[in-house]
Amino acid sequence: MSEPLAGIQQGSPAIGAAGLVPAAPGAGGTEGSGAAGGSARIAVKKAQLRSSPRPKKLEKLGVYSSCKAEGACKCNGWKSQNPPPTPPRTDQQSNAVNLQEPCRSCSHTLGDHVTHLENVSEEEMNRLLGIVLDVEYLYTCVHKEEDADTKQVYFSLFKLLRKSILQMGKPMLEASESPPFEKPSIEQGVNNFVQYKFSHLPSKERQTIMELAKMFLNQINYWQLETPSQRRQRVPNDDAVGYKSNYTRWLCYCNVPQFCDSLPRYETTQIFGRTLLRSVFTVMRKQLLEQARQEKDKLPPEKRTLILTHFPKFLSMLEEEVYSHSSPIWSQDFLAAASGGQIPMHTAGINRTCTDDEYLPLCPYDLLVGEKRKPSDPLPHEENKRPRVVGDIPMDLINEVMATITDPAAIPETSLLSAHSARDEAARLEERRGVIEFHVIGNSLNQKPNKRILMWLVGLQNVFSHQLPRMPKEYITRLVFDPKHKTLSLIKDGRVIGGICFRMFPSQGFTEIVFCAVTSNEQVKGYGTHLMNHLKEYHIKHEILNFLTYADEYAIGYFKKQGFSKDIKVPKAKYVGYIKDYEGATLMGCELNPSIPYTEFSVIIKKQKEIIKKLIERKQAQIRKVYPGLSCFKEGVRQIPIESIPGIRTFLTLLTLQRIFKTEAPGYYQVIRFPMDLKTMSERLKSRYYTTRKLFMADMQRIFTNCREYNPPESEYYKCANLLEKFFYTKIKEAGLIEK
Repeated sequence: MSEPLAGIQQGSPAIGAAGLVPAAPGAGGTEGSGAAGGSARIAVKKAQLRSSPRPKKLEKLGVYSSCKAEGACKCNGWKSQNPPPTPPRTDQQSNAVNLQEPCRSCSHTLGDHVTHLENVSEEEMNRLLGIVLDVEYLYTCVHKEEDADTKQVYFSLFKLLRKSILQMGKPMLEASESPPFEKPSIEQGVNNFVQYKFSHLPSKERQTIMELAKMFLNQINYWQLETPSQRRQRVPNDDAVGYKSNYTRWLCYCNVPQFCDSLPRYETTQIFGRTLLRSVFTVMRKQLLEQARQEKDKLPPEKRTLILTHFPKFLSMLEEEVYSHSSPIWSQDFLAAASGGQIPMHTAGINRTCTDDEYLPLCPYDLLVGEKRKPSDPLPHEENKRPRVVGDIPMDLINEVMATITDPAAIPETSLLSAHSARDEAARLEERRGVIEFHVIGNSLNQKPNKRILMWLVGLQNVFSHQLPRMPKEYITRLVFDPKHKTLSLIKDGRVIGGICFRMFPSQGFTEIVFCAVTSNEQVKGYGTHLMNHLKEYHIKHEILNFLTYADEYAIGYFKKQGFSKDIKVPKAKYVGYIKDYEGATLMGCELNPSIPYTEFSVIIKKQKEIIKKLIERKQAQIRKVYPGLSCFKEGVRQIPIESIPGIRTFLTLLTLQRIFKTEAPGYYQVIRFPMDLKTMSERLKSRYYTTRKLFMADMQRIFTNCREYNPPESEYYKCANLLEKFFYTKIKEAGLIEK
């Protein structure tokens, strides 16, 4: 590349001793002093020239200005011509001139070239001088640049700035399109990604994610794109015309203006979108991580974990959204929720299955896995548009309660898990600590074998053979190494301890699970559940929402716990002839919900339970109020209105539930012959129907009995009836209305 790009390879990263820092675009100068030095030296030269006496400024402008002498002189200054075939020597550029000296083109004095500047303000004079230095810099760039496409852009900008000096105008790029060139921009897309994946995280973890996002955006803003010719050699089948167009725009609006500040400058992340990001992401990610590993010893301790551990995993998750055709983050309708905010900027994996030469970590940073949404699902900003339902809890109250609970994701990681912990909680904690990893791997006949992948495949074959003794070993080997089959492998301490072998049928809309096993000494740790949850998320990303499997009598229980049932949702015509039939096994299926983040589902449920618990505690604190006894009867009062009894109004407000309507519970009145509800009891209480406590208790008991009769024992209604009945009789006994 030319001088402004000297010292920096095309597509080069910028990782300094202080961590990932932006690299300025031009090396500048001939000492190879680095990118930032070039821009700095130009700025110093401009400052020195602008502080010069006015005659010196006029002398500098004279050689670039048109002649104003009387007559028909058409001279535009002796440096107005196109750049000569060879670059000028330094001593030639620095030769001093004076206004009495004749112009080398028209023989008039240079003073005749600056008469129009006599009454120009210092501010305008300094602006023009800045353009002059930019012209001289581009003059050198045109000669040193070897790439034809880049040279042509430099030359066009050189002519544009020369024209601006002659016309005393502002440089305006003439193009069919003006920035931004694609919406949403890269910056907005990354903001959406953070909101889409990590909105559920506590503030501390979210801050880490935002720091990673900001780091990534800064890298793109100072990234050196490879030239179109270099890209054609590396990716022959790429859209060459589209890339060249974006490359030209990047040079004109982002790269060159970094050292020629007379041109309007834009940030790459603000005017380009996913198209440009896709063209640079793979190379950029590879070089960034490689240089980070090479310079890890130079990184400060506080940045080392962030860059070497979290940043690679952040890039893996972002890569999936960059290359996915269905990712919602690139939709113009996607708006980040107010709670998520935007990434504060200081500037103005691919949906694929892995072969033997690459492997794809699934959810590599478990702490950072957010809720998966489909484009058709409601996005956060749509929540306010949802019509309120009678009985909804105000969001202000929900947020207030959430602020008081301990976030489940922030619970100290310990092996002493509660007896009520989710099945996969121990496995999730181990994954978060890096003890276990999950990778989708498979064999390939078209690419060079990868030793580690082959060793993992052999390990999977051994695990399946030991744990599934009924299966012929040759059969297991054939399927594990079959290129059409993939295996989600569970890796611990570098060795395979479990996995799920499967074959995807995208055209039929389902996947067949062939083998599923965890080695015997690693069972009862939640690995099986966590394996299946990862497999579900992997398939949601690939838009396959149905599993089918044949389970023997020993596996039916496991699959039921994972959401499988004998009720097959896939039409028979879709799978007959595609899947393998096993004698003595039961066909089971599972339908996936794309809106559920399966690996985080138990955490979300745990958090919801905690919120409900706190809401109940608040409500109980409001109603658990002890009222003083009635003293009026000691004073001779024989009768008082029931509403005047302290606390009775609070009790009466509980008796406001409506009776059940036929539309809400079809067939209810065919099952329940004597319906009863709190609304009816409230009306009876007001009409003084309850002359004895037995009448009141009989109606209340009928509510409990009816509920249990209509609803199945495993339903929440049945359980709530039991709890409410127990609470009711406890309070009746405390009031002395029945014997304890």
